[in-house]
Amino acid sequence: MPLSPKSEALSGLYRNCLFRSDVRVNVHDQVAHELADHVLRWKRGAPDAALFKGELNQLTVYALQYGADVEVVPSPFDDFALVHTSLQGGAEIEADGHTLNVSEGRTAILAPRDRLRMRWYAGTRQLIIKIPNALLRAATAQDAAHETGLVPGYLVPRELNLQWDLLVQSLLGLLSIEQASSVDPSWRDHFERNIALFLLAHQPTAPLSPVAPIGSALEAAAHGHGSFDDYAGASRHTDALLEYANAKLSAPVSLEDLANAVGVSVRSLNALCQRHFGVAPMTLLRNMRLDAVRAHLLLAPNASVTETALAYGFGHLGRFSAYYQARFNELPRETQRKSGVL
Repeated sequence: MPLSPKSEALSGLYRNCLFRSDVRVNVHDQVAHELADHVLRWKRGAPDAALFKGELNQLTVYALQYGADVEVVPSPFDDFALVHTSLQGGAEIEADGHTLNVSEGRTAILAPRDRLRMRWYAGTRQLIIKIPNALLRAATAQDAAHETGLVPGYLVPRELNLQWDLLVQSLLGLLSIEQASSVDPSWRDHFERNIALFLLAHQPTAPLSPVAPIGSALEAAAHGHGSFDDYAGASRHTDALLEYANAKLSAPVSLEDLANAVGVSVRSLNALCQRHFGVAPMTLLRNMRLDAVRAHLLLAPNASVTETALAYGFGHLGRFSAYYQARFNELPRETQRKSGVL
């Protein structure tokens, strides 16, 4: 079962409440002390903040809520990455120019090098895991001279949500056990490395080495030979794809348009998307449009569902509703009701 704010698995974490407050200045200071210095801008809604904390060997786990709609602009992280899971509500996150719509139940991994901006919707509660770069290096036997390898920001693919949820629930279970008895430190170390390995292994573009020319490797992968990890520069293709798709969320786009924007054949584009995103290119575009619709409906709960769907390229409203329900397990009007306005 996916985690929710009332999941029994969170009971160990909830035993250690660092603060509850409706005083805006106090909230900023407490969160900055635990996570990172940041600018906090309060939007609509009344502050109802709370922060809970649990610690293992190297990992630190938090549950954080602001109550109100807020914008958070932290300084880039120096020696750690953050994993954000939306237990309730959602957020829009921009990491080094890439926008992530973190809807309820989704998980974002954040390792920005230049800029991070987060918009938390009112009523959002996030589970946050702080992962030191030293753990990421240890997971891949790298020394301090190497990069950790995490891209600035990405979402855990939906098809891996179950595996990630199981890992996180086991992690939360360790926090509960820690209250009552000791757990072998070497076993905790092993478990924490597995968390880091999961994140490194399932990001859109893993660290690559220049073994083969880009074009030949793409074509080889499309024909079932070789691996996308065998060439340098795949990140340029995935970045180009996401940048083009984000720019065309409201415009008619064909499969050929996507392939031309990336600079590869249609077959290569299909292989690229299946390898890095687990879906076909047009399905990826549709999911990005659905995520954009949901983010808009959460931010503007009085908006017309029909007009919003049309604005993001959904000309057939019946299919739009079916796609929306399949992706989010709710209808658009139900999303709007979550804001408490309807």
